[in-house]
Amino acid sequence: MSKKESGTLKKAIFYSFAQISDVTAYQAFILLIFTFYFTVVQINIWLITLGYFIWTVWNMFNDPLIGYLSDRTHTKWGRRLPYIIVFFVPLAVVMYFLFTPPLPVGSINQVGNFYYFLMIILVFELFYTAFSLNLTSLFPEVFMTEQERTKANNVRQIFSIIGLIFAFILPGLIISDFSDPAALPEYQLFGIIAGIIVIVGVLIFLLFGPKEKQEFREDYKNAFGFFETIKFCFKSKSFRWYIVSETSNWFVFGMLPTLVPLYAKYVLNESDAFMASLLLGLTFISATLFITFLWRPIVRKIGNRKAWMISMTIWILSLFPLMFIGDLISGMIIFFLIGMGLSGSLYIIDLVVADIVDEDEIATGMRREAGFYGVNAFVLRFSNILVILAISTVFSTVGWATFDPSVDPSQVAFGLRVLIFVFPAIALLIAILAMYKYPLHGEKLKEVKEKLEEIHEQKKARV
Repeated sequence: MSKKESGTLKKAIFYSFAQISDVTAYQAFILLIFTFYFTVVQINIWLITLGYFIWTVWNMFNDPLIGYLSDRTHTKWGRRLPYIIVFFVPLAVVMYFLFTPPLPVGSINQVGNFYYFLMIILVFELFYTAFSLNLTSLFPEVFMTEQERTKANNVRQIFSIIGLIFAFILPGLIISDFSDPAALPEYQLFGIIAGIIVIVGVLIFLLFGPKEKQEFREDYKNAFGFFETIKFCFKSKSFRWYIVSETSNWFVFGMLPTLVPLYAKYVLNESDAFMASLLLGLTFISATLFITFLWRPIVRKIGNRKAWMISMTIWILSLFPLMFIGDLISGMIIFFLIGMGLSGSLYIIDLVVADIVDEDEIATGMRREAGFYGVNAFVLRFSNILVILAISTVFSTVGWATFDPSVDPSQVAFGLRVLIFVFPAIALLIAILAMYKYPLHGEKLKEVKEKLEEIHEQKKARV
């Protein structure tokens, strides 16, 4: 291994410790927050939907605004690090308060607890976005070449899988039954442990991780205004096609963990929370293997666009058996295989964004990672609305507007089967069509890389 490769690997490892914190916080939120407030706190499904809708409107301003502010920030520590330093501890603390409703759980107190649910998810989103958006924006800046990004992304995704295991398996070790109101203290204990994981991962990153590059320190002077940031992101044809595919993928990323606790109990007849967690754990354990031994060499050989389309096709095929299986063993086999297609999206998405940011730098003369990730995050939050609307509609149809274990189990099981396969399959088909139209590949991408190298040499000469 050359000295340069060794340096890239070291930077990637220490950067990726913060990735564990990021993934643990957000994926635990996705896995638990719906089930907790629907089955434990017992808030009506349409009140939860209203909460998610308001949360999305909040993100219309929160995500792009933080991206805009980050691109215009200038300190001796850089543009991104100050936000990470300020917000990672509040993010860790709010992990506990996500599971601490002020009133006793039960439908009689659902309105008061709904207001708390709404407030706490808005606060969580503010702290998480300020931390995560700036961490993610560092990636294409710190790792500039295609070779560096591929190597660093491989490491990063392996660490992401560790975060996903913390988010998906650890709750099952602590919480005895995801839908039992008596499990409230166990949810809170998990929140404390998740907060500790967030703090430890970020501290390692801050102490030993890569810093921002000097040649981009002056880019803030030419940063766009708030509305210009949004306008120039959507002006990119590459971004417009990418964001359709990304949103569709995030719909599936959101649907699977949200439903697995209920799918395991009411379709696979498995009430043990650890076994439900293990289903998702197997998916992401297998994803680690597929990223390393399958998608990394495929991406190097055929490029991001084609590899992503193939991975989504495999993902649809692996989800199909969820319509028919009815036992835990079959579920474990299928969820392991789901990791093959899912891992392709996990690995490729940020490589595509990095290419789009590179293309934008040629057009604008500056690095606008945070602006793109802010607008990206804003659009992606609509996928959560689509997830909760799909769940609300199906649950209301089968008699689950308010959680009721006595409803006909065959009705509930059918609804869960449709939600976990049919809706994701449609979303992934849309994503494949969008990536087919995505223009930044082949000779055009090669031309962008060549022009970008010239621009960076000019910027270095000015430092």
